[in-house]
Amino acid sequence: MSTPSDTEGRARYWHANLRVTAVLLGLWFLVTFGVSYFARELDFRFFGWPFSFWVAAQGALLVYGLIIAFYAWYMNRLDDRRAAAADGEGGP
Repeated sequence: MSTPSDTEGRARYWHANLRVTAVLLGLWFLVTFGVSYFARELDFRFFGWPFSFWVAAQGALLVYGLIIAFYAWYMNRLDDRRAAAADGEGGP
């Protein structure tokens, strides 16, 4: 059976998870639609392709990779904190 402190810990964990997910989804949206929309203003050739193509295609992939890496790092850290708090309470 869950204790009140365990329930509070789960709620804090879940809110932290939702918060980081919302921020990263906002960043994803900004990179996917915002940068691609404003990249049209970058009207010059880069290796024979419009520079806006390179910004949208290559830059977005780098940002997506960074988003994934940050999420994995953050959630591992959050999981470790949750496990340490559970060990401190004497529970699993």
